[in-house]
Amino acid sequence: MMKSVNPATGETLQVYESHSEKGMEKIVNSVDKRWHQWRKTSFYQRSQMMQNLASLLKSKKEELARLMALEMGKVVREGISEIEKCAWVCDYYAGNAESFLENETIVSDFSNSYVSFQPLGTILAIMPWNFPFWQVFRFAAPTIMAGNTAVLKHASNVPGCALAIEDLFREAGFPENVFRTLLIGSSQVEKVIRHHAIKAVSLTGSTPAGKSVASVAGSELKKCVLELGGSDPYLILEDADLTAAAKTCAAGRLLNAGQSCIGAKRFIVVEKVYYEFLEYFTHEMSIATFGDPYEPEMTMGPLARADLRDDLHKQVTASVKKGAEIIIGGEKPVRKGAFYPATILENLAPGMPAYDEELFGPVASVIKVKNEKEAIRVANESVFGLGAAVFSQNVKRAQQIAEVQLEAGCCFVNDFVKSDPRLPFGGIKESGFGRELSSYGIREFMNIKTVAVK
Repeated sequence: MMKSVNPATGETLQVYESHSEKGMEKIVNSVDKRWHQWRKTSFYQRSQMMQNLASLLKSKKEELARLMALEMGKVVREGISEIEKCAWVCDYYAGNAESFLENETIVSDFSNSYVSFQPLGTILAIMPWNFPFWQVFRFAAPTIMAGNTAVLKHASNVPGCALAIEDLFREAGFPENVFRTLLIGSSQVEKVIRHHAIKAVSLTGSTPAGKSVASVAGSELKKCVLELGGSDPYLILEDADLTAAAKTCAAGRLLNAGQSCIGAKRFIVVEKVYYEFLEYFTHEMSIATFGDPYEPEMTMGPLARADLRDDLHKQVTASVKKGAEIIIGGEKPVRKGAFYPATILENLAPGMPAYDEELFGPVASVIKVKNEKEAIRVANESVFGLGAAVFSQNVKRAQQIAEVQLEAGCCFVNDFVKSDPRLPFGGIKESGFGRELSSYGIREFMNIKTVAVK
């Protein structure tokens, strides 16, 4: 059995029957059987359905945003934006998939030689709860437009969202079993990965989960794309526009109540502007409000589960015991629900959770460094490498740091890190490997086939 629980109240919303092993097997086989027909459909046919799906998402955005608010606490305003982004990625691949996958001619000794991009088959997606629609559509839109079929194992606390996504594909006119949801627990994932019909795996989640999935997929010689944890550094250089940087950094830290792999997490500030930036940043963080995600004036809803809130608080208190200082926040509210306030920690050092680990909630780690060189060193000494940002009015210099010196898959200048259907997305080091989105993402689950004619 699975159940969805409202993290703002602790109330059980609905109980769902999990798929049995026999039921799981039946679904995977049905999706694989459908693939043999789906791969023969034209890009035009797929595009029409994908555009229908985009229109459906737009028409249901308020309803779907309310579902997210109920199951994982996202404020409705952010939920609506998430659904609009899902519609965007559907429209983007509906319009671009065919050109991204056109044969690529390569001059050689043959009379004709080229690369053809052919779908692999049925792809398993293992997705998290923090962006319960976007993470899935970021995977599904390119994968299905490319001629693959998809099976989703969603996070166990958002079964309503998982089933709603399956219904959306069906309602948009996609044939039955092009996209299906499995209601199963984590213990059953290995069996699905090893199923003969599953050709590859995409996982967005924690680094330990990624290592586990990669180990199983590797033993089966099945490709995987992993988008894992992050502890994104934001470098505040001496010539940064501090008021603008503080506002942007706070927005990047508090989006989705701080529950984002690419959330701004470590703020590395050169000492010349440290106290001035901290003053502006503290103001921006302190005006954040948390409460009922249905209330439009709220900055944040609750964290997705009470245990996640408690784990975050343990990281804060452990850091304080080792010498970190709380500027604002850092206390669990005495109220019902998995809420946590906007929090700033300073005087951080290696060995503290707030320095070394990912903080998956609205807690900011502010680190003072002597100069730009030290800022780059501190940014790179993390085990993570998902996103990073540089704030400076010398855009040319900041761009050089972002491009060459920062060890991350997505580096931004004077803005917080975000995903965009047009830009490749993914990380390095313990933040995973492979890319999603853009032309790079749609080719991840393709047979990149050489064809040569004498």
